[in-house]
Amino acid sequence: MQYLKTYLNKIIARGNEKLAESISKTAEDIGKSYISTFSFTSHEIGLLFGNVQSGKTGQMFGILCKAADLGFPAFLILTTDNVVLQAQTLERVKSDLEGFCICGEDDTGLFVENSLIQPAIIILKKNSRVLRKWANIFNTTGFMKGNPLFIIDDEADAASLNTFINRKGNQFSSINKYLNSIKNGATSSLYLQVTGTPQAILLQTMASGWHPYFTYYFQPGSAYLGGDFFFPSSQKPDCITFLETVKEDTKEAVLRHITVSAQVLASGGKVCNGLIHPSVRQSAHNTYAKDVKKVLEWCKANNAEFKAEIIKHSASLNPQKSAKLSYDVIFSKAESLVMNDEINVYIMNGTNEVDSSAYAQGSNIVIGGNTLGRGVTFPGLQTIYYTRTSKKPQADTMWQHSRMFGYDRDPGMMMIYIDEHLYKLFSDINSTNNSIIAQIERGIDDVKIYYPEGLNPTRKNVLDNKHVEIISGGTNYYPFYPDNDTIESISELLKAFDNTEPYYQVSLRFIKEVLSHIIPSPDFKLSAFMSVLDTMLADTPAGQGILIVRRERDVAQGTGALISPNDWKLGGQFTDKPVLTMYQVTGNKGWKGKKLWIPNIKLPHGTMYYDVLEEDTQGE
Repeated sequence: MQYLKTYLNKIIARGNEKLAESISKTAEDIGKSYISTFSFTSHEIGLLFGNVQSGKTGQMFGILCKAADLGFPAFLILTTDNVVLQAQTLERVKSDLEGFCICGEDDTGLFVENSLIQPAIIILKKNSRVLRKWANIFNTTGFMKGNPLFIIDDEADAASLNTFINRKGNQFSSINKYLNSIKNGATSSLYLQVTGTPQAILLQTMASGWHPYFTYYFQPGSAYLGGDFFFPSSQKPDCITFLETVKEDTKEAVLRHITVSAQVLASGGKVCNGLIHPSVRQSAHNTYAKDVKKVLEWCKANNAEFKAEIIKHSASLNPQKSAKLSYDVIFSKAESLVMNDEINVYIMNGTNEVDSSAYAQGSNIVIGGNTLGRGVTFPGLQTIYYTRTSKKPQADTMWQHSRMFGYDRDPGMMMIYIDEHLYKLFSDINSTNNSIIAQIERGIDDVKIYYPEGLNPTRKNVLDNKHVEIISGGTNYYPFYPDNDTIESISELLKAFDNTEPYYQVSLRFIKEVLSHIIPSPDFKLSAFMSVLDTMLADTPAGQGILIVRRERDVAQGTGALISPNDWKLGGQFTDKPVLTMYQVTGNKGWKGKKLWIPNIKLPHGTMYYDVLEEDTQGE
């Protein structure tokens, strides 16, 4: 059976030819580059990176089918520890894939009876009890001792990584321990991490066993609204309203949602959702729910003012997926929704569970905290009121809570109410996401991550403190005990830069060439700086930096200060570009008596660059 062809034909039969083309490309690319070359004797790990809510499940299934075509007999699909999500994934596998023995968490008998006659797919939650149970099943049946296992870990940066990495005694958190047991219990394994927020994964060491050997990024479809739509690098888009400019923000957001709901539902649409995302505190959720209901009651009691508000909001609508209705039709529908209590208000948090069917149709406003994150999708989401704040914000958590991303949104009617500071944080996260994508697409293996000060890439308990180094922008770095491969080669490169100018603007590629002739001492991680420059070049291929060149400097080695106060001040004037200061010392005061060239590098201010140092690089 041709598993991939069968799956693609099913997608095409549903009218999704473009989706089938995208899945086919991903599956064939990964199949050719990584699965067909798999040795069936090793344990390898890879990363499938796609934008949040951009259709990763279909891509996962395509890769799974390609792996079945290439000889893998057993597959394990892991979901987050969510009963509904695991059940939804199981049902989707049964609906989409043919020719497999498909097993849920309780189908141990079916798995044993099948004996890998048909390729088996097991869908499990990342739950300690469930994983321990199946680790024992794999072990007792013995099937995996002589067969490879293909593991697809959806949202792999959540729960799978070792949260005990910094504890003494080589300890492992329970989920991580059982996943290791399952993958290492097979004769070989290919473990595919899948996520839209790969920060934690990319900052794992190779020695941990969880850093990907390869990374593949798939582009979202043309109808996808993602980070560049909401948080572009240029000016603020029309779909963003800063809360600082709104007097009654809850009222404004609710009225906007009512107006959009009227346009959507009166045009024959099935659903229109609004989302309020305050703090994690449940008391805040209850307060906002009361405030929303007060606004709805105000609409009932103040018809003339209500109508004026609806007309105001409808003037800003520019629907792309339906014809814009007249003010009268929009107000008539809005009035009907309010007067007939057809706008549902749901609280979704640890205390209040809401089934996805509740907001699958009609007009709904959902209020919640952490439960609005991974795996939860809101169809027809058009209005978001985002007030969530954190003293120590994490980029991956914030991005996963950005439920505005997706395919079924109407770009002409989206609206995000958010304060200016949060908007800036989201814009910074989007900028780094684009940098990660650019590095992957250019084939850079050692992907670098950077964020503004105060924004952490991920939670600290999954990063190895001994091996994740932070390079601070705006800080001057230089080696105490450097050497040059040849002094003459650097002198030749720098001969055009004399003392007629205090500094020069040069290509980052030229700065890299100069640094390539430096032999660093262990205190100066030259490879990290070179990788950061590669990251900048991936973002901006013609990137520029500042070069300061000084000769005959009678500086003593090991005094703790390399560059002069004047040059320190000069370099400090450039806050948005890398600054490389090259001093040629006389050699009279140390430096092995040589006229060495000593580099001092300063990266752009206000940015923290994260670098993973492996065991064997500690002595560089």
